[in-house]
Amino acid sequence: EERKKEEEKKLQRKNQELRWGLEKLMKNHKLHSESQMVFWCDTEEQNSSFLEWKVFSGVIKSGNNKGKPTKPIRLHQNSAVLLTAIDSSMPEKDRRILGVYMVNEDFIGKLCEDGYIPAHSKYRLQLTEQESDQMPFWKYYVNGRTSQKMTWNTGKYRYFDNLWMAQILLDIAELKSDAKERELAQQFFEHFCKMNLITAEELPKPNGALMRM
Repeated sequence: EERKKEEEKKLQRKNQELRWGLEKLMKNHKLHSESQMVFWCDTEEQNSSFLEWKVFSGVIKSGNNKGKPTKPIRLHQNSAVLLTAIDSSMPEKDRRILGVYMVNEDFIGKLCEDGYIPAHSKYRLQLTEQESDQMPFWKYYVNGRTSQKMTWNTGKYRYFDNLWMAQILLDIAELKSDAKERELAQQFFEHFCKMNLITAEELPKPNGALMRM
């Protein structure tokens, strides 16, 4: 009986320490200006990512950790994952936005061991095909030094600017015609701005590669 009590106490202590550690991580988190993720969905993932509301960051290709899941280290409570796709017969400039979700409420990329990035219980949006056609990815996104080139050669995902994600969320909110979805999109946008210390009124207009042609 005594041993059982002692074991329980130990477990409680361990859980408490874990909780404190998490709280410390959250408190000391410095906002990275590019802590959003854009994900390239293949044909299968275009369905599964919305059924399961999670994506897999892939595996490390070389070095000591070869074969282990990639840790999405920049992702934190302020991060959203943008789901995009492109028809294999189309040019890269035709990449479309399929949907977007905030990461799960308690997700911390640095601690992610299995490579799966789950969605927030509330803030998740899927676009219809018609809406998707009105949301070209390159309207918002710019490749670093080659700002007019629209290329995505390798990798399943990229990190990108917090402001660009805010622009995307605002446009989705304005695009939604269903009252319920529109309200959720608006709440999502406001929550995102709060988490990323963005003032909605001062948000610049999209200026991605498509806008610079």
